[in-house]
Amino acid sequence: MRILLTNDDGIHAEGLASLERVARTLSDDVWVVAPEQDQSGYAHSLSISEPLRLRKIGEKHFAVRGTPTDCVIMGVKKILPCAPDLILSGINSGANIADDVTYSGTVAGAMEGALLGIRSIALSQGYSTVGEDRVVPYETTEALAPALLKKLVATPLPDGVLLNVNFPNCLPEEVVGTVVTSQGKLVHSLWVDERRDGRGLPYYWLRFGREPVEGKQGTDLYALRNRLVSVTPLQLDLTAHEIRDQLSKALA
Repeated sequence: MRILLTNDDGIHAEGLASLERVARTLSDDVWVVAPEQDQSGYAHSLSISEPLRLRKIGEKHFAVRGTPTDCVIMGVKKILPCAPDLILSGINSGANIADDVTYSGTVAGAMEGALLGIRSIALSQGYSTVGEDRVVPYETTEALAPALLKKLVATPLPDGVLLNVNFPNCLPEEVVGTVVTSQGKLVHSLWVDERRDGRGLPYYWLRFGREPVEGKQGTDLYALRNRLVSVTPLQLDLTAHEIRDQLSKALA
């Protein structure tokens, strides 16, 4: 099995090295094509207004100056000798659940793989903060992902479906189990933070705040808060099929 790895935290991210160790429990034919720099929050974006720069940093390891989507395209269309059997994206530093899925470059890497007709799985690890430091227990994903991935790879999926897997912020032995979930719902509070540079000119940061949310049972939010691994099937078809007839009647 040929496996292509990518991420959105960048080619030198600790989570990517962790993912490679996971992938090598499944196959010896592992390729890494990841962004040169952090691309968190770039979602499913393409670089179409500037060229893509490619740098080989080791055997079967390449850095692309572009987005996770660019990396998957370059890997499949240019770098690998033939298309991979599996694409793994991650391990992201932080969960990608609920509405965050729409912003996630990690999920987008798997999304591009699904568009190309390749089985694709995004993996993310919850974390905590100690002071100003982020503490990410990648050992949880490393311990649990190999057996889980073997089951997921062996499970048939329809075209246009990818899997979004999130591991809770706890040690491996503290994980209660694994559940199949749906996307939860967060309450975002987004504001623009205005600052001044050294010349007194304004610049801006987008900042997020979140109101406390009690995730409903069956959602990815509920799973992670209860120390469960969450496996969410996502589909590329964004059509709201349940209101098509209603719209058709309204336009008749």
